[in-house]
Amino acid sequence: MINRTAVLFAVALATPGFAQSVTLIPADPQPAAGDLTPGLAVSYAYPRDVRLLEDAVDALEDGEKGPPIRGLSYSDNAEGDLTLTSNKATKVAAAISGFIRFDAAGTLEVEMISNDGLVASIGGQDVGLYDGVHACEPAGIQEVIVPEAAWYPIEITYFQRKGSACLEMDWNVDGRMGPVPDSVFAHID
Repeated sequence: MINRTAVLFAVALATPGFAQSVTLIPADPQPAAGDLTPGLAVSYAYPRDVRLLEDAVDALEDGEKGPPIRGLSYSDNAEGDLTLTSNKATKVAAAISGFIRFDAAGTLEVEMISNDGLVASIGGQDVGLYDGVHACEPAGIQEVIVPEAAWYPIEITYFQRKGSACLEMDWNVDGRMGPVPDSVFAHID
């Protein structure tokens, strides 16, 4: 279930870009391998209109579970194509949750890319915020400190208003920015 207060607080305090690195907190307890399903869990809502994250959060209070998404590799689609795994192309709000696996400790950069709004956290730390209606654009690079190889919780509130849609995540685990593979995302049904 979406934490409406946390999302609205993050939106209210956020400024473009990120100034400091953040230390991620691993899931505790770590999920058992047998309990994990590939992809991320998602709930959808279809508001009459959605222009801001606050609108998405309000709509998601009555959200319904949808088919899992494969990861965060949804490139800018064509106008009229369905948004993620929802049953609509426009006016879609999504609450996404699950885990991301980091295979090594270290410091790296992550970047969320969306069309339209999103607020994202990994390991309890905000890593992406881009509110409002916009084209498929990056939210800004966030440096993260991964203290250990483990699963980390990930939560995203996302919305798509009209036109095309995208939701992606890049990282630089090998020294250069590139797409995060779908294989590192999982959720518990």
